[in-house]
Amino acid sequence: MELVTHRKFKNGRLMPWGKGTVITGAKGFVYLCGNTATAENYDPAGKRGGGFPGDAAAQWRAILANIKSYLEELGSALDYLIRLTFFIKGPFPDGGVLSSPNFRLDVLDEFFAEHCPKHCSYNNPPPSEVIGIAALAQADIVVEIVAVAALPD
Repeated sequence: MELVTHRKFKNGRLMPWGKGTVITGAKGFVYLCGNTATAENYDPAGKRGGGFPGDAAAQWRAILANIKSYLEELGSALDYLIRLTFFIKGPFPDGGVLSSPNFRLDVLDEFFAEHCPKHCSYNNPPPSEVIGIAALAQADIVVEIVAVAALPD
């Protein structure tokens, strides 16, 4: 399998997301559900539990650890990420999603520096979207991340 993420530049400056990823020879793909940081007692059907104690950085760390674990459990890995989608709960002080205190590119880079350096925003990250939203499944959840990865041959 070959997986090549093409860098995105704007006016000669590297953007913190890739332009696109071309995959050849993969035996399949892993589409993860939206991942949030919820407590073990989370019961969405019963509308009980789920509160996650901690700030945005703690939620990012928990979600990224889950994504790493789920990918490995399903036969893939962070190395094979194709796309990430970030749903960020407001506020948006400057009107844009990137101004939200809940958008933590620093935590994302810290995680990837440790577990998969090629995907750091200053290196060659996968394509991604950052979408601002008013609410997530529980009031204290501030970020949800969806990941897609290739299954190596």
